[in-house]
Amino acid sequence: MSEPITSEPTTLDTHVLQRNAEHLAEKYAGVFSRETVERYVFESYATLSRTAKVRTYLASTATHFADNRLRALAQAEGKIASPVPQVLFVCVHNIGRSQIAAALLAHQAGDGVEVRSAGSLPGSEVHPLVTQVLAERGIDLAGAYPKPLTDDVVRAADYVITMGCGDACPVYPGKRYLDWEIDDPAAQTREGVEAIVDAIDTRVTALWDELRSAAQA
Repeated sequence: MSEPITSEPTTLDTHVLQRNAEHLAEKYAGVFSRETVERYVFESYATLSRTAKVRTYLASTATHFADNRLRALAQAEGKIASPVPQVLFVCVHNIGRSQIAAALLAHQAGDGVEVRSAGSLPGSEVHPLVTQVLAERGIDLAGAYPKPLTDDVVRAADYVITMGCGDACPVYPGKRYLDWEIDDPAAQTREGVEAIVDAIDTRVTALWDELRSAAQA
């Protein structure tokens, strides 16, 4: 019989999380207190553990997620600089459309933007066909994982692009909101996923052109 899924960390994971929280506290010294950093790390673990399909590296993944959220929060509060546009892609499960868009924009723009993705109801793993199709285009999603939509990443974003998540995303003034009508790859054939990637690639290219033009204005 398999062990029940719980959001409580194992003893080993607790040690890993505490050690990683100490490293992050040093990274964000003068920005956030150690207590805040530790809370973010353990909250991130509890959140991801509810949906994670593979738990072997969950403590490390949760630390990465916490780091990303802390950076976003620091940017939103003006505690660290945001020298490039901050773009957030949101779909329902963060296993297909938003992962594709984030990967394609990061691939095209490199260090010219900072890209994040999230889901209003995150799934357990990135869609295997999405990973395969992007890999054949030279984009590695091996380390990608579904992430829940959190307030900190929305606050940090300059552009928020939604794809099928309705009104789940909070609205803040001073941000550019776009809604892209893109089919969900979840039930698509390989050819369908390829067509979705092509459609998103076209929109991402246009977005990157817009971002570059705005930076040069």
